Amino acid sequence: MFRCTIYPPSFIRSSLKKLLLLAALLVAHLGTNAAPTLPTAADSAARQKAVLDSINGTFHYQTGLVKLPESLGDLTVPKGFRYLDADQSKRLLTQIWGNPGGESLGMLFPADRGPASENNWAFVLQYEGMGYVKDDDAADIDYDDLLKDMQEDTEESNKERVEAGYEPVTLVGWAATPYYDKGLNVLHWAKELRFGQEEVNTLNYNVRLLGRKGVLNLNAVGTPGQLPEIKGAIPAVIQSVAFAKGLRYADFNPDLDEVAAYGIGGLIAGKVLAKVGFFALILKFWKVVLALVAGAWTAIRRFFGGRTQDDETQPALEGPASEPEA
Repeated sequence: MFRCTIYPPSFIRSSLKKLLLLAALLVAHLGTNAAPTLPTAADSAARQKAVLDSINGTFHYQTGLVKLPESLGDLTVPKGFRYLDADQSKRLLTQIWGNPGGESLGMLFPADRGPASENNWAFVLQYEGMGYVKDDDAADIDYDDLLKDMQEDTEESNKERVEAGYEPVTLVGWAATPYYDKGLNVLHWAKELRFGQEEVNTLNYNVRLLGRKGVLNLNAVGTPGQLPEIKGAIPAVIQSVAFAKGLRYADFNPDLDEVAAYGIGGLIAGKVLAKVGFFALILKFWKVVLALVAGAWTAIRRFFGGRTQDDETQPALEGPASEPEA
């Protein structure tokens, strides 16, 4: 069974790009004998593009029909998307985006963007073998009441997060109200979240395809401004995935199969606290990236012969005191 995780918001990837650029500039200048000069804005943009293009170029995508790992079913890559397999996705999630986890069935990227592109986002495919999820409660759920309960639970859990050294998180509300398609046995919804005092909120779009023995998850993380684009892709993405024969929701056998511990409401609310804990790790990673960026820039300034304000305020180091004359 794959563990359900959430993926880095765009501000982390943006900062990582800056860090890569600064590192590339430092290495480039260390390898030359010419008198170093600070790069112009045009130079910086060109070198940043070269670094990001080199990252994007390391990945190889698939289109058309894709067999999902563990014989779960098929993915027919929808028009306008491309598929990154599970091994490459793990490398991306752990080594480049900094996730502590990274197990997945692969990722779906918009065809015109890669992992290091501006305004990028992707669906991450995962599977949870939790059993057959009954959908009897779907028509009876009051999603306004459910949201209030989730907000209270999130607020209560903030005490533990703050004590652990993490920023509190606020569940702002639904970015897209939960909707269950009983004919397709598909549930999807989106949450808007705020971390600490961050100015830009985070969008978390969730899609759940119900199967005989578990649930196929497609998660996308972006900004609220990307909601129309992500939401517009949902119908095509839902139609692109099919469980293998014998694993479909309609194949359920009550005499043989395990039933999940919760229904539709539990799918929406049951994982909130675990996912929020993961977001706290992301936020901490973001602060580390900022520190690295600041440190890299200071090193470059010093190498170029400039002095930072910190340098100017440091007292000069005194040499060793001379020995008294005999």
